[in-house]
Amino acid sequence: MKAIFMSCNQALYEEVLDKMKKLGIRGYTGWEEVAGCGSRDGEPHLGDYAWPTLNSAFISIVEDSQCDEFMRAISEIDKENEKLGIRAFWWEVGGTV
Repeated sequence: MKAIFMSCNQALYEEVLDKMKKLGIRGYTGWEEVAGCGSRDGEPHLGDYAWPTLNSAFISIVEDSQCDEFMRAISEIDKENEKLGIRAFWWEVGGTV
């Protein structure tokens, strides 16, 4: 199994949820408002006077077979919304209770 963490401009929150639903990814934890700043470019999203926008974040544990398709979907969202920004990272995880 794989854990996928993603952070995006909060304007993309619903779009990410819709994509997850279409891909059959049901389980996730989401944070609608988080502060952050990308490591490459773009403006900070800090929720303050100078940088009023915020990010959203998600983590989802998916089957190995879903990971590549989901990462491709996130890449498509990024290409369609370059100015907003979205990043996703995955790592191997094991076991559930």
